[in-house]
Amino acid sequence: MNRNIRRLGAVIIGLYLVLFVKLNWIQVVQKESLDNNPLNTAQVRRDFNRPRGTISSADGVLLAQSIANPDRSSEFTRLRVYPEGELFGQVTGYFSFTFGSSAVEREYNDELAGTTFDQQVRGFSDLFVARENVGDVLLTVRRDVQQVAREQLGDRSGSVVALDPRSGDILAFWSSPSFDPNEISTIDSKAANENWKRLTTTPGNPLRAHQFQDRYFPGSTFKVVTAGIGLQSGRVTDVDPSYPVSTGYIAKNTTLPIRNFGGEACGGTLPEILRTSCNSAFAEMGTETIGPDDMVSGVARWGFNSSPPIDLPGAVRSVFPTDVGNNPAKLAQSSIGQNDVQASPLQMALVAAGVANGGTIMKPHVLNEVRNAQGAVVKSYTPTPWLRPLAAGFADELRQDMIGVVTSGTATAMAIPGFEVGGKTGTAQLGTEPPRSHTWIIGFAGPPGQPPTVAVAVVVLDQSGASEATGGRVAAPIARAVLLAALQAQGLA
Repeated sequence: MNRNIRRLGAVIIGLYLVLFVKLNWIQVVQKESLDNNPLNTAQVRRDFNRPRGTISSADGVLLAQSIANPDRSSEFTRLRVYPEGELFGQVTGYFSFTFGSSAVEREYNDELAGTTFDQQVRGFSDLFVARENVGDVLLTVRRDVQQVAREQLGDRSGSVVALDPRSGDILAFWSSPSFDPNEISTIDSKAANENWKRLTTTPGNPLRAHQFQDRYFPGSTFKVVTAGIGLQSGRVTDVDPSYPVSTGYIAKNTTLPIRNFGGEACGGTLPEILRTSCNSAFAEMGTETIGPDDMVSGVARWGFNSSPPIDLPGAVRSVFPTDVGNNPAKLAQSSIGQNDVQASPLQMALVAAGVANGGTIMKPHVLNEVRNAQGAVVKSYTPTPWLRPLAAGFADELRQDMIGVVTSGTATAMAIPGFEVGGKTGTAQLGTEPPRSHTWIIGFAGPPGQPPTVAVAVVVLDQSGASEATGGRVAAPIARAVLLAALQAQGLA
């Protein structure tokens, strides 16, 4: 009998331990992923009928607000509306009783609802005042620059990211296709479900913020990373080595060459091979000059193989293969942004920003500040460094080399008279016939002789053509217009 009791006790203790571990796994380990799941409606159900603050752009345009529901018979006393519709849909996100929340509405839910500890403490003084204890969120993204990004990209699928490299302030954050959050946030559950079904089955998945939740082959824009690693290693300078003029590069253990676009012959020192986007030279640089160990550790310093710390949920990590130690052919392809290399538009904008900002990549963010009902600032974002892949001197060298790409290379269409503009084009071939590709450009701009004040990345998906000129022809004019709009917003143009 005592033996059976002991066995039963052991089973009960074992079950208790299993339950204890499972509960802690859910509450601790899985907490972040569950909180960030857009279909988690717990917070929304808790806060839906409560007062909720506004969301505004940096140039004072109202992006989201709660208004009184005119239907007094409804269980909902408030409606969440988005005056700018799809223009900021992937930034503000939606706030839906049926489908939860996303983007800023999710990330800063507690601030908008006025439920943070600081807001609750401040709210004690309002106990006898008829005033809503909510937070109004002011973003860094500007409507004027965002509008230019949308107009320039037009009906083509792709993304535009513009930011201030000195602070990490995101100025434009657009991807197409986008969506109108009013269609998801409606309290008409039948309409909300129909809209959700339509949006989740629409080609291009407009509910995804492609500028930071998707990644693509970066093509030749990745050569900026390879060049930066070479400079930082001390094995590459602007004068040495000088790579042989060649139509292709054959890595060890293979007979298949990596060819230059159109079979062109190119080579030379770093400024020249960046200006001409020379595949053969950069493949040799990554494989032989730098080597696998330093390439893998070097890309990590640029943010690859980790997620960028943006203050929005769901950012994907950009990837560079780590199994290249005994595979020179794979390393050669990866060094020019091919093979298994993939990057989000946000990541490539941060690469340009790191060059522009003296080798320091700042944490990207959309929050500027939170204000209470009296207009007092209760929370503000403090610019914070994320990574430092380059010493300042090397960053200056690479910045000048990228200016050369705009002055007389593949990115001349990005030039803005009166400003120093640097860039790098990219064309990621899709292997189709006739040829099609994702076209890229990254870059920066600022007053002559001063640090750049804007960095940008543009990708236009599935475009006809597959030469290095495609990025300069398709993506560069978009980047130029967005850079100019941002410079004008900063009072510099």
